[in-house]
Amino acid sequence: MENRNEKFLTRKRSFTFGSYGGIDKFISVSESSQAESLEHQMLDIVDSPSSETRHRVRVASTNPTQKVTELFEIIEKMQGSRLEEQRCEFPPPYKSRLLNIGGDLPLVLPPKSGGYWIDPPLERDLETSPTAPSAVFGLEMYDIMERDSEAKIYQEFFRHRYHQSFTAIDPCVGPLVLSVCLEEEENRLRVILRMNECSLHGTFSLSLFPHLPTAVQLGKMLCASVSVSSFEVVSYLKAPELLTAFDEHRVSQNFKFGVLYQKEGQLTEEDILSNNEESEEFKDFLSILGQTVKLRGFTGFRGGLDVSYGQTGSEAVFTSFHGREIMFHVATKLPFTDGDTQQLQRKRHIGNDIVAVVYQEGQTPFICDVISSHFLHCFIAVRRVKHGNGADGRDGGAFQVSITAREDVPPFGPPLPSPAIFTEGSVLREFLLTKLINAEISCYKAERFSRLELRTRSSLLEALRSELSTRSQCMLGEPTQAVPPPGEGTRTASEVGGGFIENFKRAIRVRSHSFDTLGAAKKTGSPGAQKLKDLTLSFSWFL
Repeated sequence: MENRNEKFLTRKRSFTFGSYGGIDKFISVSESSQAESLEHQMLDIVDSPSSETRHRVRVASTNPTQKVTELFEIIEKMQGSRLEEQRCEFPPPYKSRLLNIGGDLPLVLPPKSGGYWIDPPLERDLETSPTAPSAVFGLEMYDIMERDSEAKIYQEFFRHRYHQSFTAIDPCVGPLVLSVCLEEEENRLRVILRMNECSLHGTFSLSLFPHLPTAVQLGKMLCASVSVSSFEVVSYLKAPELLTAFDEHRVSQNFKFGVLYQKEGQLTEEDILSNNEESEEFKDFLSILGQTVKLRGFTGFRGGLDVSYGQTGSEAVFTSFHGREIMFHVATKLPFTDGDTQQLQRKRHIGNDIVAVVYQEGQTPFICDVISSHFLHCFIAVRRVKHGNGADGRDGGAFQVSITAREDVPPFGPPLPSPAIFTEGSVLREFLLTKLINAEISCYKAERFSRLELRTRSSLLEALRSELSTRSQCMLGEPTQAVPPPGEGTRTASEVGGGFIENFKRAIRVRSHSFDTLGAAKKTGSPGAQKLKDLTLSFSWFL
């Protein structure tokens, strides 16, 4: 018995994206039957986590080693819930209702735990045949949302006019940065008040004031909570560059989205991410989204993909859309790793996207939470369906679309037609790209992202106020210790913003430390620097 227990055990480790860790499986090289029994026992534990079952499994095992016993405890306590999350099934209330659709199952189903909204709702899908005539849907209705409607105000109305800026620290509101511009041709004042929560913008007719109002008066007119008694004047010559950088830090013309390929019968994350071959139907759909480009030497927006050494695949799908650059992380074009059931080389990109497209080839619905990710908040499912008198899905075919997002993501346009069928590829492209951009902008309003954005904005605003105040004192001949002298490894005021740029980067690093607010465990140890760098890159979409 001791000889059998001392035999070498090979180790197979499976890692999961995020903070879930790994599962160790010890398999005896010489005793395949015992290994198979051990594997069954492990599955029994995660499938039936009751105390009675755990006791029965331990009794059934023949003289288990201490290591195997500890392994069972680890699996039971740390990994059981993760494995349960990866199991998917049709929610029981919908089983009978699905049969009434006549073989055409809906594109998206809600998870058993809820937490997602679906458009069109399942009730509407039940009443609509995918072969019904398509409604007329004009391209003029496809409006792209702005993430921050006030972001361009300073650039548009202040920078080419004489204006004055002020800073203060309010005991209740926090740091304040005020900009005032006199528009003499319209006989009015234009004002921007930057606060932690948001920026307030307004215009005031000069006829309202017997004399030009003070900065304090203007601040209180925009926000009644302002209680400061005075502002500091900003006299730093490079202030407009810093103000523009802060106002536009959330403005991005670049987007990245995931693309998943779901075949018939695939209901799990592992099945979907393991697809390697692309059918002609799927290639046709990718051509609607954009152009397949070679990554090596690519000079456009790369969306985190490697364009030098081919470590993220050789090809990707890219497009330009109304002045914006979009890179698609297509699962089938990302590296495939033999033996890795979770395909982390693929999930490290798609799992860090906020919105993903799911192209379905078959009648298998996509279950909202099948992809485990702290970032993915919205999925757009697309399926090729028969239309009119077409003989198959390609001749006379059309595209059916459904949207799902987490419940704290606000609805966004453009609205789906009724029925949600698109017969023209150009119309589908215009709709999908607009919907993808609007979906990401809307996802930023979800609780997890909005909390991180508020923290980031607060850090950046305090850094901006401090930098403007310090540089202004320096301009007036009052140098402070906060301004580093030239030649000590930091950039000076003439080098495009100096310390504020470093503070800007520091705020991103602070946000990286906040990654645990999304549910990830903190990492420690020697690889910490690289982990922090990876997390910083993961949050680049905030900028």
